Amino acid sequence: MHAIAMDEFGLRVAMIDDRHWSAPTPCSEWTVRDLVNHLVVEQLWVPPLLAGATVSDVGDRFDGDQLGDDPMARWTEASVAAQRALAEPGALGRDVELSYGTVNARRYCMEMASDLAVHAWDLARGLGVDDRIDPRLMAEVYEYLAPMTGALEGSGMFAAPVPVPDDADPQTRTLALTGRRP
Repeated sequence: MHAIAMDEFGLRVAMIDDRHWSAPTPCSEWTVRDLVNHLVVEQLWVPPLLAGATVSDVGDRFDGDQLGDDPMARWTEASVAAQRALAEPGALGRDVELSYGTVNARRYCMEMASDLAVHAWDLARGLGVDDRIDPRLMAEVYEYLAPMTGALEGSGMFAAPVPVPDDADPQTRTLALTGRRP
């Protein structure tokens, strides 16, 4: 799922041109550049965490703007490094220390896939391009996030869930669960 989510987000990154970087996104405080930077930072964390580094070990290494003068190259570099780290033999059987505790790398990978999938939609909206995300991916993300509904809103990172019909498709349900109005 992480590879599919990475492809979904990367497809939209490839559509960015100079006029888009300052465009707003559904993430009310983020421009397209801020959103891409957020996902680059998340991917930069993957190799050291899977190698056994702690949050304290990494420290503030990835704080601030990580895109520099060539955001596209930085996205490619970070995403390739994350995919390589996740593909290493035994990587998904490891435990990783996150800001909220130690979790199995499989769970961490699904957390990353979820963020990539939802933010692929955000990025598509910011760019004004097709915002349909792989339906199988969105169904998996929904299944992963649904048990955390209260915690998502309580984290302060998500708006309250948006009501949708019971027969809504997986993308609509997932986005609504994360406080987005599809």
